[in-house]
Amino acid sequence: MIILGVILLVIGWLTGISILYTVGAILLVVGLILLLLGQVGRPIGGRRWYY
Repeated sequence: MIILGVILLVIGWLTGISILYTVGAILLVVGLILLLLGQVGRPIGGRRWYY
């Protein structure tokens, strides 16, 4: 999710398509939040790790 967010951010920035930039930023933030919660050991959706 983080990699997809970065890819969409770059494509949106290079082409000027703002919806790709926005979706990429949202995916990046959500992916980072899930990564942090998984690293702390907090279960997410009944799972101990988020991949």
